[in-house]
Amino acid sequence: MELQSRYDDIKKQGLGLVAVSYDPVETIKKFADSRGIAFPIVSDPGSTIIKQYGLLNETIDPKTRFYGVPHPGTFMLDSKGVVTARYFEDAYQERSTVNSILVRQASGMQGAPGAIRSDTMHLTVLTSISDTDVAPGKRISITFDVTPKKLMHVYAPGKHDYQVIGVKLDPQPWLRLQPAKYPPSEIYHFKELDEKVETYGKPFRIVQDITILATPDAQKLLAASPTVKISGRLEYQACDDKVCYAPTR
Repeated sequence: MELQSRYDDIKKQGLGLVAVSYDPVETIKKFADSRGIAFPIVSDPGSTIIKQYGLLNETIDPKTRFYGVPHPGTFMLDSKGVVTARYFEDAYQERSTVNSILVRQASGMQGAPGAIRSDTMHLTVLTSISDTDVAPGKRISITFDVTPKKLMHVYAPGKHDYQVIGVKLDPQPWLRLQPAKYPPSEIYHFKELDEKVETYGKPFRIVQDITILATPDAQKLLAASPTVKISGRLEYQACDDKVCYAPTR
């Protein structure tokens, strides 16, 4: 079980871990003991907690034994019990990996172990992937830690016609891309044109989430090879305080 195998890593990040189940205490204890689970699993009779957090799957017929099964996902709560982030998938077969969630939580980190460095005249990029061993249905994250060079800035999403820095991954029949996640930008005032646009001039991180599909066709393709390749490019346009350079990839 991935959560148990990564429990120590989760605690090292200063986080706790609690699972919630509608099963009775006896069933949970038997399950936890048989799998060596050390983190707390809360019994939620009547799905009180599940309903409070809006997790009850109301699309299941109440007359069936499957009624009460919650939507699968992960909530991040602060010390007061306030939800600060949530990670949910559209299908029960899909789950974000622990590493992927930790990457998205640690948005201020620059560079991960094993990151690949790329340098251009405009910026430095450290590219890393949250997981290298994955199974169908897992959502993983590719991170791009970007550091613009001195006096340089690149363009963030916004109301302008410049080339926004972005990830362009090559399509594959066994993966699905989620929209890339960008941090808040800053406004750059180009005095010569009296122009104000959204930019990044300081180190920042782009996170591109990818789901390895669990469809029959995708699993057939994945089973044909022990490894797969995710390829693509980073596109951007950089400017300094005097010159705007041609779009780059």
